[in-house]
Amino acid sequence: MRIVAIFLLSAIAGACGAGSTPVGGEPGTPLPDLPDTLLAKFFAGRALFDKVYTPEEGLGPMFNENQCSACHTSPASGGTGGFERVVKATRFGGPGDCDPLADFGGENIRTQATPRMKALGFERESVPAAATEVGHFLAPPLFGLGLVEAIPEEEIVLREDPDDRDGDGISGRAARTRDGRLARFGRKGEFATLREFVETALRLEMGLTTRAEDVETFNGRPVPRTADPTPEPEVDSVTVDLLAAFVRFLAPAAPLPPRSGPHRDTLEAGRRLFESIGCTSCHVPTMRTGRSPIPALDRKTVALYSDLLLHDMGPGLASVCAFDASPTELRTPILAGLSSRSFYLHDGRAIDLRDAILAHGGEAQRARDAFARLPWLRQEYLIRFLKSL
Repeated sequence: MRIVAIFLLSAIAGACGAGSTPVGGEPGTPLPDLPDTLLAKFFAGRALFDKVYTPEEGLGPMFNENQCSACHTSPASGGTGGFERVVKATRFGGPGDCDPLADFGGENIRTQATPRMKALGFERESVPAAATEVGHFLAPPLFGLGLVEAIPEEEIVLREDPDDRDGDGISGRAARTRDGRLARFGRKGEFATLREFVETALRLEMGLTTRAEDVETFNGRPVPRTADPTPEPEVDSVTVDLLAAFVRFLAPAAPLPPRSGPHRDTLEAGRRLFESIGCTSCHVPTMRTGRSPIPALDRKTVALYSDLLLHDMGPGLASVCAFDASPTELRTPILAGLSSRSFYLHDGRAIDLRDAILAHGGEAQRARDAFARLPWLRQEYLIRFLKSL
């Protein structure tokens, strides 16, 4: 019944609006069909995204980088990063009991300090002693996230199956925020909106306060006033709006076109294998946005290769917990744009897609084992398909 409902929802959406060809473009470019007013916001936001902030403008006093694009840089502004990792720490007491250790700086262990902060003897934050988990995270690519935000909640929750009633071993569920909203952003499903995602990143990664995120700390303790004399909030609402607009209107990365007829056949064989061994149970190829007054977001097909749900991936991929996610649960990552990445999995531990697939466990164990049983050449077809996304 769950699958029938999803089919009907997709059929109705297709009959009522825009075409079924997935939206895509060059990495870092805006969505097609944006009106001039929103294009202007996109480019103004990109300038702020690439801007280097100084301590006099509010940077720090504790931070990881001094510009958004220092981490989100590959293959263009809004992409992923290099080898740099964000470090987080939590204390997990059991189901429903996750302490982010915010009072001790666990939300983000910052590695840099401003000159004023260094003069006071503070250079980098440390992992809280109370932590039971420490996680390392690559900066996620941001391409296409405005389309993700525009997907109706009902299309996401229809794919939930927390009790695995269909017996396929997959028991995904939607993450929720503390106030009950669906959280579709973040490695652990921590954020409901792009604006929240942006504001939290400004504070935790760059030490820039906003009206909603206006407290600065060192390992959870208030920083000395002399270390950060810039009045709060250091970033106004207009700046936050423009940064959110840049992220919202980034086009998804289009897949690489086949180089020849035989190459097209190889990619198609890989796509079929990806589906047949069960990868698409979580890495759902496409979803549809709902109605929107913005044509660029209105009833568009999005090639995500994600169901945007939390799944238990087993102890091998465990990291920190979150409000609605245990250490072993991760939101299905979006595979669109995989062709431009050099590191794989949430922490970048794999530099080879074969190793990344074989590291899967938990709910993905069946698909992982099915991949491992494939002859090497068929594995290669599947990997080449993934590298084309």
